[in-house]
Amino acid sequence: MTELNEKEIREIREFAKEIRKNIVEMIYTAKSGHPGGNLSAVEILSTLYLKCMNHFPDWDKNPQFKTRDRLILSKGHASACLYSVLAHCGYFPVEELKTFRQLGSRLQGHPSVKHLKGIEVSTGSLGQGLSIACGVALGLKLDKIDSNVFVYIGDGELQEGSVWEGVMNASHNKLDNLIAFIDKNNLQIDGKTDDIKCMTPLDSKFLSFGWDCIEIDGHNPSEIYDAVQKAKQNNKPTAIIANTVKGKGVSFMENNAGWHGKAPNKDEFALAMEELNK
Repeated sequence: MTELNEKEIREIREFAKEIRKNIVEMIYTAKSGHPGGNLSAVEILSTLYLKCMNHFPDWDKNPQFKTRDRLILSKGHASACLYSVLAHCGYFPVEELKTFRQLGSRLQGHPSVKHLKGIEVSTGSLGQGLSIACGVALGLKLDKIDSNVFVYIGDGELQEGSVWEGVMNASHNKLDNLIAFIDKNNLQIDGKTDDIKCMTPLDSKFLSFGWDCIEIDGHNPSEIYDAVQKAKQNNKPTAIIANTVKGKGVSFMENNAGWHGKAPNKDEFALAMEELNK
C-alpha cells in the first residue's frame, strides 16, 4: 500500500490553508453559512480530491467521465468547503467563490446538481446521503464500473433513522465500493451530539451491521489517505470515523456549537483571517 511522502503532505496542508481562508471569507461576504462544520471538513475533502479520488474537472466533457469516483456531500451545509476545493481543482473559477449564497449564483447554500459541475446529488436534507450513495454504488456494480462512492456524513446526521437503513442496505448488497466518512466533531446545532442523542460507541454499531470501521484523526492527511487505501481493498463497505474539531483553524470557533450556523462580523472576520494567514 502506498503512502504519502512529505512533499505531498505539505501540498495538502498548504491547499487546506487556502480552503480555510476561502470558507471564512465566503461566509463573511454572504453574511450567512455554517463555518464550524465547513472548517472541520477541510483536510478530508482536500486529501480526497488531491490524492484519493479519480475525478475530472472538465466533468462530462471527459471521455472517461463514467469511470469517475463519486462524492456525495450528505452534510450539505459544508458546501463552502466543497465549492472551494472544486474551484481550486479547476472545476470553475476561484473568483466565483465570492458569489456564495448570492441570488442567482451557482454556489447555493446547499449543493445543487442543476447548477454546477462536480456536484453528484443535490443535498441538504440531513440523513439522506448514505441511502443515495447506496443506490449509486449498486448501480456502478450492476454496470460493472470499477469506481468508488464516497459519502460525507456529519455525526449529528447519525441520529436519523434513514442513515441506519442505508447502513443495513450497504452491507446486505455487499457494497465494497462504498466508503463513508463520518465527520465526528461531536457538536451539532443544539450542542454536544452525545447530550442530544448519544451515538457512542460508533465503531461497534457499524461493525455489528457488517461494515469495516477505521478510526482516524480527520485533520491528518496521512491517516486520511491510508484509511482510504485500506478501504479500497476491503470486501465490504467501510466507515471511516474521522475525529475532527468543529471550527478547526479559527481559535474562537473551535469546539463551539455557537458557530454551527452563523457568519462572523467585521471584527471576527479580521481576527479569523489574521489567524489563518499566520
